Amino acid sequence: MSQLLVLNAGSSSLKYDVFAPWPANGDPTRVAHGAVEGVGTDRVPDHEAALGSALDDLRRDPGLDSLVAVAHRVVHGGTLTAPALIDEDSEGAIVDASALAPLHNPAALAGIRAVRAEWPELPQIAVFDTAFHQTIDEVASTYAVPVDLARRHQLRKWGFHGISHAYVARRSAEALGLPAEEADLVICHIGNGVSVTAVRGGRSIDTSMGFTPMEGAVMGTRSGSIDPGLVFHLARQTDLSLEEIEDILQHRSGVLGLCGDSDMKQVRERADAGDADASFALAVYTHRLRGIVASYVGLLPDLRAVVFTAGVGEHDPALRAEVIEPLSHLGLELDRDANRSATGPDGPVRIGRGDRPTVLVVPTDEGAEVARQAASAFPGPRNGQ
Repeated sequence: MSQLLVLNAGSSSLKYDVFAPWPANGDPTRVAHGAVEGVGTDRVPDHEAALGSALDDLRRDPGLDSLVAVAHRVVHGGTLTAPALIDEDSEGAIVDASALAPLHNPAALAGIRAVRAEWPELPQIAVFDTAFHQTIDEVASTYAVPVDLARRHQLRKWGFHGISHAYVARRSAEALGLPAEEADLVICHIGNGVSVTAVRGGRSIDTSMGFTPMEGAVMGTRSGSIDPGLVFHLARQTDLSLEEIEDILQHRSGVLGLCGDSDMKQVRERADAGDADASFALAVYTHRLRGIVASYVGLLPDLRAVVFTAGVGEHDPALRAEVIEPLSHLGLELDRDANRSATGPDGPVRIGRGDRPTVLVVPTDEGAEVARQAASAFPGPRNGQ
């Protein structure tokens, strides 16, 4: 039986999944998964070493004698809007898009090149996180900056977490018993990074992350949307460089900046124990998130569900209540018992009282979605081919 290896190369890690063949209308069958952490350290100096470590594990169980392709999660595809076989042109596009995703695309390229060094003739497919959001209308994706500047530097809303949003949109439609083209949803991907997407007819029409993953909601360590003047003010009034300001907004802001902790489970525990800083951080976090959800509900007169997914969205009933309960005037109402019991569910769970709209918790699976999308560019893993 043929196998598909899915790699997710981050700046300091390499996550991997192996999928066996699956029917055309079914979900892929995961037969192995794991991660190599600490890429860039003495123990794992680069992604080639990380791949070697992963393959050592995989060759023992489940074995890789029937591997037919490798699929890669690539954060930024630039103008590429569909999964692509990696050749000179598509790899060049990923290189070009590295200017737009300097923390992520170089890691994906390192993974691609590590696979090529191991298996020079093995087909590789890139699946892009930005692709799902390329259906956003130009009006919604345009920043009001000089047109020539925007065109020259590709200044527009790109959106991220698209692989997760695509998977969750499809699984939500299935859970609601709807064809994808009738699935109008607001999907909240809430992990250390946070993005909200409005989905109409199974297609993204707006999303909260923008030119970079820093825009939108307050996140674990990212500020989310701020007044751009704040950056200029800091540059003028302090001795901070632009790189230092970027580091503050990217890595030392968000919930971490507000209360000194970015682990939402620990922040919740601190708040429950009466910690004022943690309580205030959660209030800021949920205020911004609730406002984005409400604005996207307003885009969808036929809204079927608000959906929570990813690490925090799937595991924090209190957060879901803080977002949804103040929005009852929009027709959203939680079943409190169902919400409390939906902590890391194995599959989609309905936690809303109403049917239209309702509220769902849907576990995400980016690896499985990469496998499904990769099959459209290279169909070998399906049906044992």
